[in-house]
Amino acid sequence: MKGETLVFRKIIKIDESKCDGCVLCISACHEGAIGLVDGKAKLLRDDYCDGLGDCLPVCHTGAISFEEREAAEYDEVAVKANMGAKQPKTLACGCPGTNAKTIIREENEVAREHTAKVATHLNQWPVQIKLVPTNAPYFAGANLLIAADCAAYAYGNFHGDYMKNRITTIGCPKLDEGDYSEKLTAILKENNIKSVTIARMEVPCCGGIEDAVKTALQNCGKLIPWHVVTISTDGRILEK
Repeated sequence: MKGETLVFRKIIKIDESKCDGCVLCISACHEGAIGLVDGKAKLLRDDYCDGLGDCLPVCHTGAISFEEREAAEYDEVAVKANMGAKQPKTLACGCPGTNAKTIIREENEVAREHTAKVATHLNQWPVQIKLVPTNAPYFAGANLLIAADCAAYAYGNFHGDYMKNRITTIGCPKLDEGDYSEKLTAILKENNIKSVTIARMEVPCCGGIEDAVKTALQNCGKLIPWHVVTISTDGRILEK
């Protein structure tokens, strides 16, 4: 930004070694000052950062802090122009997972998916991680499925392939307040869980649910078999 005026002011600082790419800070920044670069949050332009720090409270790894240094002055006009230019392509939160796209399937593919009625394999209620009791009787000896709530909508045979013979819990780390790890740790500690399956979407913010489960597995004091299933936004299984 040639010819910009530098002033000594408070501005955010991002420690990339602590960043896990959850993109919650990107959603919290209303000025578009933060972006995801090579899987890490990065301050894109000093003059987009107003120094108020809305991004700090949502960073669960402590990667964001304040520092005082020479930086370009906050430019509200440039911020509004930048956010206006982004509006047609993405939602205001800036998360890569919110990019709008249309999924087109071949007619014969759709026909195959609807040749028979699909039975539900939901074995208990409630299913939301925040709502399930940690000592619910259905956790005894369970194979536990911990899923992003978008997964069942993206993957057509989610019931048959992943919910069958499992106890299902769901959540969205982007929309739910707080961290799941404490609740999940309690579930794993208080019950004889046989295995854990994590079903997440490919979008970066979904990494929050995977990280919470991994933290719970580390803190529960037990050795429980687990694996991760990643689903693309167009319904493909990317890894098992």
